[in-house]
Amino acid sequence: MPNIGLAELAVILAVALLIFGSKRLPEAARGIGRSLNAFKDGLKDISSGKEEIQPEATADPPKK
Repeated sequence: MPNIGLAELAVILAVALLIFGSKRLPEAARGIGRSLNAFKDGLKDISSGKEEIQPEATADPPKK
């Protein structure tokens, strides 16, 4: 993965400012942050759910 330097970051921010404008840029950044947090929470739920399910899968089947 390439490293992003200060010059590249400045260009990205300038393009984002041109696309979204100065009023909508904080709203867009906030929305992206909330989306990333929801994604991380979903991954945590999946990984914790997998740990809970795994012992049940290795248990003996119920006898009839």
